[in-house]
Amino acid sequence: MSLSLSPESESDSVLQMSGVWIFDKNGVARLVTNPTRESFEQKEPAVPGTATAPGARPRLLVYLPENQVIRSYTELEERLTQLGWSRYHHDPSLIQFHKSDSSSHLLSLPKNFAKFKSFHFYDIVVKNRSFFEVREA
Repeated sequence: MSLSLSPESESDSVLQMSGVWIFDKNGVARLVTNPTRESFEQKEPAVPGTATAPGARPRLLVYLPENQVIRSYTELEERLTQLGWSRYHHDPSLIQFHKSDSSSHLLSLPKNFAKFKSFHFYDIVVKNRSFFEVREA
């Protein structure tokens, strides 16, 4: 998603977003910038985190302290456990992690690691800012 603040005057700022909002079968919206016909088709990505738009590059989740690309739940769970996250076994259709009993942070991820999308990566990054990063492949 591309967000930019552009001042129109000294005191005003306007939030500008361009593209088309697409709703998937679960009602989750995503912004498609520079849409093409292919970007509207519901496809499963070939690589975890891959955008459906033609020419879009796959994204990778990287554990920054060791510059390690996370390629499986085993690797991800190991890193999250080191950072104080625990497996949460509340919903059998998802793999979930929670930070602590006193925190509202919850990561809900698809059971199949190959079905990871960019928003899953960014959820992990936002909740662990100095430890993970999303990069283009």
